[in-house]
Amino acid sequence: MASVQWSTHTIELRSDSVTKRFRCDSREESKREWRALSLLAAYAPGLAPVPHSADLAAREPVVVMSRLLGEPLRGQTLSDQQLSALAAAANEMYAAAPPDVLAQLPVRPGQQHHLIMQIHAWWPTARPRASEEVGQAMDQGLAWLSRSGMEGGHQTQLPPVFGPGDGNLANYLWDGSRVRVVDFEDSGRSDRPFELAEITEHVASWADHPFDTEAFLARFDLNAAERARLLDCRRLLALVWLFLLATDDPQRPRNPPGTAERQAVRLSRLLA
Repeated sequence: MASVQWSTHTIELRSDSVTKRFRCDSREESKREWRALSLLAAYAPGLAPVPHSADLAAREPVVVMSRLLGEPLRGQTLSDQQLSALAAAANEMYAAAPPDVLAQLPVRPGQQHHLIMQIHAWWPTARPRASEEVGQAMDQGLAWLSRSGMEGGHQTQLPPVFGPGDGNLANYLWDGSRVRVVDFEDSGRSDRPFELAEITEHVASWADHPFDTEAFLARFDLNAAERARLLDCRRLLALVWLFLLATDDPQRPRNPPGTAERQAVRLSRLLA
């Protein structure tokens, strides 16, 4: 059994199954997990765990699924083969659900409008506490956001995709030949640029080992509208991560000292 204080669940690993037990206040997460596993089992078999059973009405909802073999991609420098396998898994996942199924799928949490609201909520307390370098990057990010058009919610209408909702490379398992995906509690309808930005800007993609972002993104055939939105989404998510890292609890840090300053440099480069 493994758990951390910020997690929505505990996990019990057995030889052939995984039991995910959610907190009583994480019922929606358990529903999204079960819905995603069922969807991928039907339309992309083999890409994700097979759903076995669920008790979503329990006080602490439970989802039981098959156990996948493989090592998380987080914490290692990815080879060309692994980058190609990661891109292939992402493409398969985004294209898994047919249009009529996607139309019925709720929009995933943590999308553009929610993140922008969260940034403005963080600003009054986070900005005065930030170091000079981090504070300057916050100012640059907010200035960009105010002129980006993203706050108005306007965006080019792109084809919807199934989005896993979490770009953490720990959720992508490499078995030596292909990549499979776990953890769908924030999944739902999304668009491809936003989901790709979730991967490239997640702290797990660069804090420990370098991630070849350009080589990874080059493996996707993006049109002009997708490329433009991808840059905006990368900037937005980099700004979100700057606030998250700047407000990390020094008594229980999730990342090494100086990670927020490194993120400030990353954001400034994206804005340039």
